[in-house]
Amino acid sequence: MDVIAVALVPAACLLVVACAAMRIVVVALKGTLPQDRALVLRAVAEVIRAVHGRDEDR
Repeated sequence: MDVIAVALVPAACLLVVACAAMRIVVVALKGTLPQDRALVLRAVAEVIRAVHGRDEDR
């Protein structure tokens, strides 16, 4: 297997996941009131943790 492919595939996957997470945050915060943003961000963080497979206790 090509060394460049071994290095680029994980980097590309990480970039896609990071962009998707940022897009989720932007869409979730759009149109929310300032006092509700903390609650929305907490909910988005719970969703990302659930998809990633981490418990809230960690």
